[in-house]
Amino acid sequence: MNNKHTAFLLAAPSSGSGKTTITLALLRMFARRGLAVQPFKCGPDYLDTRLHTMAASFGGREGVGINLDTFMASKEHVQGLFSRYSLDADVAVIEGVMGLFDGAEKSQGSSAEIAMLLGIPVIMVIDAQSMAYSAAPMLYGFRTFDPALNLAGVIFNQVNTLTHYSYLEAAARDAGVEPLGYVPRSEAVAISERHLGLDTSAAYDREGVIAAMAEHVGKTVNVDRLLEIAQVERSCTPVLSQSMAKGHKVIAVARDEAFNFVYRENIDVLGEYGRLVFFSPLHDERLPEADMLYLAGGYPELYAEQLSANSVMREQIASYCSNGGCTYAECGGMMYLGKTITLKDGSSFPMCGVLDLDTTMQESRLTLGYRKVILDGSAQELRGHEFHYSRISRQGALQNIAEVKNARGEQVATPLFRKGNTTASYIHLYWGEMRQAPTMLFSLETE
Repeated sequence: MNNKHTAFLLAAPSSGSGKTTITLALLRMFARRGLAVQPFKCGPDYLDTRLHTMAASFGGREGVGINLDTFMASKEHVQGLFSRYSLDADVAVIEGVMGLFDGAEKSQGSSAEIAMLLGIPVIMVIDAQSMAYSAAPMLYGFRTFDPALNLAGVIFNQVNTLTHYSYLEAAARDAGVEPLGYVPRSEAVAISERHLGLDTSAAYDREGVIAAMAEHVGKTVNVDRLLEIAQVERSCTPVLSQSMAKGHKVIAVARDEAFNFVYRENIDVLGEYGRLVFFSPLHDERLPEADMLYLAGGYPELYAEQLSANSVMREQIASYCSNGGCTYAECGGMMYLGKTITLKDGSSFPMCGVLDLDTTMQESRLTLGYRKVILDGSAQELRGHEFHYSRISRQGALQNIAEVKNARGEQVATPLFRKGNTTASYIHLYWGEMRQAPTMLFSLETE
């Protein structure tokens, strides 16, 4: 195995600079060259990792998107994940989160912290549509703010002419950062990016969109030079050990257009408890026979009518839970276990009725942030992330079994409900570093 490979982190001064489009384009371009590509995402985003998987999977190779998050897990865990998944990769591409130094608390957990932790170079993506030589002080500031950061190159986005790029190119060189090309403005690509994570229907041509992005970016970005300047020594961090023990449980996992927000490491942890059986609350007529039921987050509000129409599945899930079945549901899964979901237009659809609560998209507001969760009677802290626009409009007498705080240690009102052997919350918890989390969340007897 070659001791070197290409590894870099794509960052930006702020969100909305075009990181995702350029990441997806580069992943596909590398994969088309026959390179083994491993994508990563800084932070807790589970949408981008799904898109990364699509873009990196080409010609029979699969590159599964993995989250790297130093709030939800220790630095050692993040280093171990990177080592494990990039061990056999020719190229490891990490998409940053927000601005380069934006973290949960100052720069803690930021893209910059992760790049320095892994010892890999940073490639900046700058939206330059209203900028010329001012890119120089901006890049100089990012390059010199922390001497441990290796800002190796820059790609300028939203640039329409070679003349405009020539000004930006000179600015980058004066700032000591190598220019790697530019990406012209494209309304078609911008529209496609906005819909990639939102349109989960089978009819949406994600493959065509990603291919078009790669074609567009590949015309004006120097990919060969990028591969050269991002050559690094392979990580020598010990690969995370995985449990060799295998439980005997059967775990039913919801997975379809409505339920697909899940961390890959959570699925791996569940696999240690036994055999995973995937099913669709949207399309399947029967709930699989199972010892545990996992309803992950997703977009139940986009499929509320279809989910409600599948009354046989709703009744079977309600029966499973009421008869003591061990169930864990998060965000969209929790909404599905409630009595109703009300859409923005006021239409309301019956759901499983396991939990005495109703959720609504009316008067929606974004709830966003990292979470620390301590279950009642436990000294162990689980960590996760909350991101939703829906809200609980009515709640009956439900037991809250946890104390929840934000990244700054301030109390948060978000509950973790338990009814019988059913546990549910708006919070997406990360289990990768706490392999016993399912035992706690699914109300399993310790074996």
